[in-house]
Amino acid sequence: MVRRESTEGADGPAAPLPLAALDQLVGIGEVDTVIVAFTDMQGRLVGKRVSARLFVDEVAAHGAECCAYLLAVDVEMNTVAGYAMSSWDTGYGDMVMTPDLSTLRLVPWLPGTALVIADLAWGDGTAVAAAPRAILRRQLDRLAGRGWVADVATELEFLVFDQPYRQAWADGYRGLTPASDYNIDYAVLASSRMEPLLHDIRQGMVGAGLHFEAVKGECNRGQQEIGFRYGEALITCDNHAIYKNGAKEIADQHGKSVTFMAKYDEREGNSCHIHLSLRDRDGSAVFPDAARPHGMSETFGCFVAGLLATLRELTLFHAPNINSYKRFADGSFAPTAVAWGLDNRTCALRVVGHGRNTRVECRVPGGDVNPYLSVAALIAGGLYGVEKGLRPPEPCAGNAYEATGVRRLPVTLAEAAALFEASTPAREAFGDDVVAHYLNNARVEVAAFNAAVTDWERVRGFERL
Repeated sequence: MVRRESTEGADGPAAPLPLAALDQLVGIGEVDTVIVAFTDMQGRLVGKRVSARLFVDEVAAHGAECCAYLLAVDVEMNTVAGYAMSSWDTGYGDMVMTPDLSTLRLVPWLPGTALVIADLAWGDGTAVAAAPRAILRRQLDRLAGRGWVADVATELEFLVFDQPYRQAWADGYRGLTPASDYNIDYAVLASSRMEPLLHDIRQGMVGAGLHFEAVKGECNRGQQEIGFRYGEALITCDNHAIYKNGAKEIADQHGKSVTFMAKYDEREGNSCHIHLSLRDRDGSAVFPDAARPHGMSETFGCFVAGLLATLRELTLFHAPNINSYKRFADGSFAPTAVAWGLDNRTCALRVVGHGRNTRVECRVPGGDVNPYLSVAALIAGGLYGVEKGLRPPEPCAGNAYEATGVRRLPVTLAEAAALFEASTPAREAFGDDVVAHYLNNARVEVAAFNAAVTDWERVRGFERL
């Protein structure tokens, strides 16, 4: 994958927006608000809007406080027990959001607004270990110790509906009208009726510093994928979080809604395929070697072998929700087999590209993934293979859904959590405190789901059981 320099956005300078430039925009009244945000366990942007003048004068240098419970709640923002870092016993104290000024940018779809991604620290300056961005940073530091940099791209799919979010909520998310009526994979005509929304999303992201490449229809009704240029891993994950949040905001402005659920209905789910490659300090690609089988360097072979060896036990970081596991179905283009192949979409790991573009695509994550955690798991798994000198089996050349002698991905969140808990590579890469934190999150979700009475149960049992 060839690097591309940053360019001007459609509505202003692309990220990063220099602090001095923001100061000028504040001075002439073009920017009045700065969103200081970070990504929580669920992959959502959370934080606060601050006065742009206050940001320039104080917050940029000293940060802003937020409650530590933001990394210790469930999807409903309920405080739940079991987190060492934040609880009623600890008094639910503060964390400090320290702006990473390399992420400062304008967000054109919100007038007068800039946004910056923050790192989290305690009052004494110690990093908050359970923060997703910190978890990824730790793995990037391990790569840096070997002189390597990870380049990453995420392919994020979503479904578009004709109802706005508040109506969808009021209707219990039942009876929603998809923005198309049939399979629109690569179809231009049927996607065109969504183009006003898709165009505004694309151009908004360009104005926010993302490099749009292409948009295409997908198989489910109203399903789309917008592709953006790859970048260094941390930059890509920041951009992913901004894009996902922004797409929802722009859809709401259009009177529509979009969902990134891994499996909204019984048709095709929303994937988030993640492409990863490595380069060294002088920019040379680490993965290709034309003299070796399949054009893969010895390091790349070890990396893929490590991914295969750890994929099951690190699936929790790729598929973090109950709904994530509904997507893993044979013959669905979502993987079930822990296998790798050369341009083989039936495998969990697909090796694609040539020369400098040689990379591995992990097809396990869905649209609900937290990108920081998933990319961290990919790096941790790959480094496990490099450190152990593992060798991959021969690539799967046929239908991996029907392959024998290969392991399968976990089929429930509970199974994935048990594998994560018992994983030595997970504990070595992330630390016992991080493992315990995300295990608790999984157990909270499993308990909540097991306690819920679903529509499926009512339909099957109300009269007939």
